[in-house]
Amino acid sequence: MKSSLREAARKWPSGGFGCDQRTMAIVLTLLVVAAPAQAYLTAGRTPLPRPRPAEAPANKQATPPAEADQPAEPDKPAAEQGAAAPSPPSACRLALTDAIAIAPSVPDIKGPGACGGPDMVHLEAVILPDRTRVPLKPGGTMRCSMATAVADWIRTDMAPLAASLGTRLAELDNFDSFDCRGRNRVVGAKMSEHGRANALDVRGLKLANGESIALTERATPREWREQVLLSVCTRFTTVLGPGSDGYHEDHIHLDLAERRGNYKICQWNIWDPMPQIAPLMPAVRPDEAPPRETAETRPDETTPAEAAPEQPAATAPVAAEPEPEPETAEAEHPPVKPTPKPKPRKRRAPPSPFSFSR
Repeated sequence: MKSSLREAARKWPSGGFGCDQRTMAIVLTLLVVAAPAQAYLTAGRTPLPRPRPAEAPANKQATPPAEADQPAEPDKPAAEQGAAAPSPPSACRLALTDAIAIAPSVPDIKGPGACGGPDMVHLEAVILPDRTRVPLKPGGTMRCSMATAVADWIRTDMAPLAASLGTRLAELDNFDSFDCRGRNRVVGAKMSEHGRANALDVRGLKLANGESIALTERATPREWREQVLLSVCTRFTTVLGPGSDGYHEDHIHLDLAERRGNYKICQWNIWDPMPQIAPLMPAVRPDEAPPRETAETRPDETTPAEAAPEQPAATAPVAAEPEPEPETAEAEHPPVKPTPKPKPRKRRAPPSPFSFSR
């Protein structure tokens, strides 16, 4: 540094610039001191690198190996550790497309108790092959397997039945689907298939022409009910209707309960229609009817006198008492009084065929 100042003083003598050697030395010293400061300030204005984007892969070297190998904190609840990844859709869920039924998936039902099940859907309507929609009113929550069985039953069996009647299927009357309860709603009873979301109660099928196939009504044609009986007993493992017990007189229960040996239950009696006029009292006997036979006048029986053996000749017969002779002609032929005709009994109005208790 001192040698540089001396060389500068020799190159620029004091007489040339009007300043002495000391002044030049101070100026040079200031320049030498200010250069590093200017370089420092210039370095402070250098732009920093851009921040790492969020979608960039994590840096494996950023986490120490000791921390990376540590398991997740077991003390934290599942909600704080983050929601588990949703399970992939089942084969049933992939097969039950919008071309077959409107059945959006719902979360699995777990509890209370043993109620609920996996792979749940909310069946809202069945789509027929001609793209006609048959709604389920109200919609029912059930397992995907049960929803598939109901959709196949409507598409394959019930839609052709309605077409054979000259109309089309318009609606399915849903009485009950998922319900966490025991059998027949009895407290403490065995778990019902309704509690497992594996059953459906149906009251009837409504047609587009305004008629309906009421499955438990006696007024519904017997052949219609028999066709429905044959179809449901073929497709479902349990069918309960009128005649099974006192809990299924106004609806038909369908489920897919699994039993040993694929055992099925089909208990549904197709009752005949009620008579239009009930025979409350026996009919009055007409006057021209022949007289009723009695035990004394039946031709195939003999009287005691005819059946008695003949007396021997040595024994004299007992003389019979003579009948009194009539005193007058009136006594001989008494007047015959006319027999009064019985009054007809009033018949009560026949009861309605639908007035029986359910």
